[in-house]
Amino acid sequence: MGSPSPDRRPLAVLLMGPTASGKTELAVELVSRLPCDIVSVDSALVYRGMDIGTAKPGPEVLGRAPHRLIDICDPTETYSAARFRADALREMVAIAATDRIPLLVGGTMLYFRALSRGLSTLPSANADLRGQITREAMKLGWEALHRRLAAVDPASARRIHPRDPQRIQRALEVYLLTGAPMSELLDQGGEQAELPFRLLKLAYAPTDRTVLHRRIEQRFLCMLDQGFEQEARTLWARGDLTPEMPSMRSVGYRQMLKYLLGNYTYDEMVQRGIIATRQLSKRQMTWLRTEQCEWLPASGASLTQALHLIEVACR
Repeated sequence: MGSPSPDRRPLAVLLMGPTASGKTELAVELVSRLPCDIVSVDSALVYRGMDIGTAKPGPEVLGRAPHRLIDICDPTETYSAARFRADALREMVAIAATDRIPLLVGGTMLYFRALSRGLSTLPSANADLRGQITREAMKLGWEALHRRLAAVDPASARRIHPRDPQRIQRALEVYLLTGAPMSELLDQGGEQAELPFRLLKLAYAPTDRTVLHRRIEQRFLCMLDQGFEQEARTLWARGDLTPEMPSMRSVGYRQMLKYLLGNYTYDEMVQRGIIATRQLSKRQMTWLRTEQCEWLPASGASLTQALHLIEVACR
């Protein structure tokens, strides 16, 4: 019996990690040393005008390492995992056609999963059922509906924050429409799961959680110094945004908007913004631990190790 045929598909590198872990800095260093082009994997960086509060790379960084799939949507739009998959595949194919390596960098783990595993066939939204769920939430509170979700779909409940109405509603809606937990349907993948690329998955995060928490706090305070409040005021002054839109529910913007609307004091906004970002990083780490990936050392050796792994994968 002969040996299996080598995988001739082009290589794509996934650089995954929690928010504020330093992924962008590492990616820029990789681009300076290898023939890589960056594709952003971030559900907030897609929005135009949301620069400071998303820690979007600035002109100097983008000049050194251009990022695809940033600034492609207006904040009034909804950007889905399905749209990301189509957009990312288009960009990856274009990069590979120039004999370069797609380097997908970000922290939106659902997008990484949609790309690598495909999209399950989830039912379309049902307006009547969504209305029913919303009315129950207004009466009982979203945390009560989160507990109900935990009883029928514990895996989804672990990934969804008790105060994330959009995702709680969708997970309950899918369960009520199909009788199956959304987590199981997502894990099944879909017909599009086979990629025309072989993937090298790299994970990058500080091993000490207190280090990551400190980086998150420092970054949030830095964003405030850079004018995050004025950026949010400018967005809200447009008059066409609502608190329920996915863009305005992004971590940081959600808390800032509540401050602008008088629901939080400034100090409450700061503390809640930092806490919400820490909670996001915890959820991202939970997702990462379920992935089969190469963990990079959270030290100066991370670049050396990443370069080695990519070079080996290219052989």
